[in-house]
Amino acid sequence: MSDQFPIGQALNALPLLSDAETRSICAENPKGEKGAGATARNRLGVGWKGRPCITLSKAETVTLAEMAGPGVVQHIWITVKDSGPRGCTVLRDLVLRFYWDGESDPSVEVPLGDFFANGHAMRCDIDSLPVCVNPSGGMNCYWPMPFARSARITVTNEHGEDIGGFFYQITYSLTPVAEAAARFHAQWRRENPVTYHKEYTVLDGVQGRGHYVGTYLAWTQLSSGWWGEGEIKFYIDGDDPHPTICGTGTEDYVGGAWCFADRTYSKAFLGYPLRYAEAGQIIKHGLYRWHVPDPVRFKSDLRVTIQDLGFTPQPTGYEPLRDDISSVAYWYQAEPHAPFPELPEASFRWPR
Repeated sequence: MSDQFPIGQALNALPLLSDAETRSICAENPKGEKGAGATARNRLGVGWKGRPCITLSKAETVTLAEMAGPGVVQHIWITVKDSGPRGCTVLRDLVLRFYWDGESDPSVEVPLGDFFANGHAMRCDIDSLPVCVNPSGGMNCYWPMPFARSARITVTNEHGEDIGGFFYQITYSLTPVAEAAARFHAQWRRENPVTYHKEYTVLDGVQGRGHYVGTYLAWTQLSSGWWGEGEIKFYIDGDDPHPTICGTGTEDYVGGAWCFADRTYSKAFLGYPLRYAEAGQIIKHGLYRWHVPDPVRFKSDLRVTIQDLGFTPQPTGYEPLRDDISSVAYWYQAEPHAPFPELPEASFRWPR
């Protein structure tokens, strides 16, 4: 698929016949086996919604899917009971991990909500191509995830109590995978608050060959005034001390302009879907940028940063801030990948 027209080429390929086999894993067919769906019984009989969801026990890690390859994960849908934006941390307390081809360290390690561009443990509708979140909390992912031998997807409940009503559907294709196909990765980070006059690190320590495909930012503004002057920077293949790619402002990076005029939006590849505030309280922002038509290529290493920078017309102009920033970096690379930083325990992930 070319860099220029990936979506158009995918649509053009739909009429072509294939020897690929489609499988789908959910609570009604937990192994995704052929002819094994809808076998649970309830009072209506077999096959009438006998086991549509599962309960995640306290401190339990559940394997949602184990797949033998070669194949490609094509769609993930998840929803879970969640009481709302205040007094609930479920979307930060559940952690997704993806493992490719028998690896012991995950290639994806992200709190559930943030993986689907729903940071702050808050639901937020997302209308983009690789990630869609629909009313009320239906979280969808369309990032293609190839694997050669095996794939495993788990969720860990660090909420402190059992969580019922966890629904999921993971659809994949059993099909040959090109030797050049890289593996999907995603990593969560947070700095609370950001170190004054130091760039926030979205991603660091990546080694190998690949391409960067997305950024999600859950940004909690801790000062008044305009907060989004910070420049995104991509340090590619040994860049030091200056990056090869430098943006012009936070709202510019996600395709907006002039402070967003306090308006939200959600588009195919970029968006500012969340601006949440109450009188006298801090403001929570959600932003995403998917580098689908324009992936950032690297051959040996990659580091991504963004500045926490505000602007006050008088007397200082540009001024570094100390906000609370969380992020998810999404990228593809050839394995093996470098170890991830240790994921903070649940209480350190909770939103303000």
